[in-house]
Amino acid sequence: MADIANPDIRKPASSPTREYEEYIARALATEGGHLSIGRGGATLYFDRGWLSGCHEERIKAEAIAAGLPVIDSRSVPFDLVWDLAVRGPMVAVGEPPSSPPYHAFAYAPLAVVLEAYRAAGAEVFNVPAVPPSKEGEG
Repeated sequence: MADIANPDIRKPASSPTREYEEYIARALATEGGHLSIGRGGATLYFDRGWLSGCHEERIKAEAIAAGLPVIDSRSVPFDLVWDLAVRGPMVAVGEPPSSPPYHAFAYAPLAVVLEAYRAAGAEVFNVPAVPPSKEGEG
C-alpha cells in the first residue's frame, strides 16, 4: 500500500539559494527594505518598488540568511492582519517617514510596523524586539 502524504505536516523550510540575491541586495541597500509574507504570497520591498510572486519559502530563507528584515504573518488571525494592513501605517521604503502619529495614510519607519506585526503574533526575523518602555522612563 502506498504511503499517503499527511497535509498537516509542514515541510521543512527551504535552504537558502541565490535565486533572489540581486533583489535582496537592493532591499538591504534601501531604507525600509524588507520581505513581507502573508496569505497573498511574498513581496520584497526595495527602491520605492517591490517584487511579488516569489517562492515564499525560498525567498524567506535567502532573506533571513542575508540579514534582511522579514515579516511572516501567515499564522496571524486574518482579522488582526486585516486591521494592521488597513488601519495601520505603511512602511516608508526608500523615502522619509511621515511625522507621528502614524495612521492608515502615513508612512512609518520599518521598526514601527515590524513591532505592530510582532505584537499581533507574526514571525519577525533579523530585527531584535524593542523592549517595552516602563512608565516614568524616557
